[in-house]
Amino acid sequence: MESIHTDGAPAAIGPYSQAMKTGNLLFCSGQVALLPSGELLEGDVEAQTKQVLTNLKAVLEAGGASMGTVVRTTVFLKSMDDFPQVNAIYAEAFGDHRPARACVEVSRLPKDVLVEIDAIAEAR
Repeated sequence: MESIHTDGAPAAIGPYSQAMKTGNLLFCSGQVALLPSGELLEGDVEAQTKQVLTNLKAVLEAGGASMGTVVRTTVFLKSMDDFPQVNAIYAEAFGDHRPARACVEVSRLPKDVLVEIDAIAEAR
């Protein structure tokens, strides 16, 4: 197993890795709307979702994967009312690629953000 780290995404805010690679699988920890500097991105769910996906893409690439090799994601929302906006940005980020996905509403997320997304991908 190999721990993956990139300065293109925020450092882990706890005792975990940005991602772990084992064989040709990359398990990405959940990304929230933190800038790579570690500062919280203020903004609505659209702005936060774009930052989350930017962070996720950076971690995927550091681990030898891409948005096009993601096999599964989990989307955590503070409010399911935000689903349409998040879904539209998510669809744009993945293009024609359609990984398996779960989407759940949760009572609270780290740093009180509005959205968090994790992923499992095939890596080279």
